[in-house]
Amino acid sequence: MSRKPIPTLLAAAALVGAGAVAGVALGDDDPSRQEVVAQRGAQVMPFSLEATTHVFDADDQGGTQRVVAKDAADGEEIRLIRGHLREEADAFGAGDFADPAAIHGDDMPGLDALSTGYQDIDVRYRDLPDGAEITYRTDDPELAAAVREWFEAQLRDHAGDAATPADPGTDHSSHSGHGD
Repeated sequence: MSRKPIPTLLAAAALVGAGAVAGVALGDDDPSRQEVVAQRGAQVMPFSLEATTHVFDADDQGGTQRVVAKDAADGEEIRLIRGHLREEADAFGAGDFADPAAIHGDDMPGLDALSTGYQDIDVRYRDLPDGAEITYRTDDPELAAAVREWFEAQLRDHAGDAATPADPGTDHSSHSGHGD
């Protein structure tokens, strides 16, 4: 059973298959790359990048990614975040990283290692008051490094819509716990 409507899958596949959108190669690390990623993300993620912040908190055993609504009172955005991250956690736990590949490209740093080593990664979902989080834990140092590489790539690609807990001007201290 497909998790995404067929038009969304077809659009994402067309974007990835093209290798570039508006003449931007997948390997570029500039503002136009971020625009391409935002366009692709809109095909895969049901919530708005502009209305959310992606927070990546890497550590020695992997890390935690959070998506939180910029407006904590936006119940619809929070519902969309939770639904999508719940689906993604299930997919990632089964080794299915098709959505990140559709957004960031098949050659996204860390993605191959995560796809092949998924059985050695504990993937856990948790609701947050203003969104949701997925925690990735592994005792394998190479897989933990792959999670960190994957997080770094997402931080670059999502730019102003992404942060780390240490970023100035962001207060994500209430979300520092890991999912259980």
